[in-house]
Amino acid sequence: MTDSASTPGVRLLGTPANALRVAAVGTSEVIRVARGSSAPGPAAAHAVQPKIDMHHHFCAPQWREWAVHHGLIKEEQLPPWTRLDTAAAVRFMDDAGITTAVLKPMLPARYRSSAQLREAVNITLQSMIEVAQSHPGRFTYYVPLFLDDPEASSWAVRRGLGQLGAVGVNVTANYGGVYLGDPAYDRLFHELNEFSAVVDTHPHNLPGCPPGASTVPGIPNFMCDFLLDTTRAAVNMISRRTLDRFPNLSVVLPHAGGFLPYIASRLQALGRFCDPPVEPAAVRDHLSRFYYDTAGPMAPAATLLEHVPADHILFGTDWPAAPADTVTDLALPALEADPAFTPQQLQGIYHDNAMRLIPQLATA
Repeated sequence: MTDSASTPGVRLLGTPANALRVAAVGTSEVIRVARGSSAPGPAAAHAVQPKIDMHHHFCAPQWREWAVHHGLIKEEQLPPWTRLDTAAAVRFMDDAGITTAVLKPMLPARYRSSAQLREAVNITLQSMIEVAQSHPGRFTYYVPLFLDDPEASSWAVRRGLGQLGAVGVNVTANYGGVYLGDPAYDRLFHELNEFSAVVDTHPHNLPGCPPGASTVPGIPNFMCDFLLDTTRAAVNMISRRTLDRFPNLSVVLPHAGGFLPYIASRLQALGRFCDPPVEPAAVRDHLSRFYYDTAGPMAPAATLLEHVPADHILFGTDWPAAPADTVTDLALPALEADPAFTPQQLQGIYHDNAMRLIPQLATA
């Protein structure tokens, strides 16, 4: 089985294990929420418009217990926020005015076989189903896929999308340095295309990153490298005409597309030097067809809106990897004060765009 991403033998989804420790910076506020503080938070003002959180991390407690039991992880390797429970999530959502969250599952471990990977995925799926059923209307979920294991991924698509009612799939930008858009993934993308699937992506450590270490000492990889990882995946999908070859797919890029909006003109001008060459029209077309979430805080939106229709922007928090105070004190106020967005566009970002993309949210 091919190893995932840059850490030998480690299969990662969502925020990778060796970045999770540094991603926990600022979790004191998250832990305060988890302990049930009843003091009104600054997000009370954000509760006016109902929101759908399209970027909400989830680490299944059943998976953690199973992985520890089988010696796949040491629980202390995971940051504190991975142990927050559903009650903490609901409190955060209520504080931020979030009606529904789409769970992005993370299950980082060293899987010894494809069968073990399937067991991990199945445990995670069952846990998310329990969460959704115990809180009607508040949660739905993506299927975790590991594209470097095509058979397990195909099984997960059939089980999650075909049988269990998942609203899409979650993949990482690269697996062992093989980026989304690579022909190696075409077989699975054909299956996803038949389901008209929402393909939610998430960045990872850059290929060659030392395991458990920052690429640049003192700078956590999520600060810069993750954004580049998303950008590489997006450019590779543009180069390989992924959305033309699989026209029924809806691909969501996190963190406002990484650096993609800022290099769009550069890619149009210099894409002819890529192999295969990238035509300016293909750049413009794909940028307008990708979806982008606001997990961040993201930069001011003027550059994004130069290339992207506002109805392709989705609200996302990155909670609990992003601490609650980051969301409520920084990200939400910046989003609401951004002069590039009209009130109607903000309503779409918070709620309506997600409903159009995933109609099942109406009956979550």
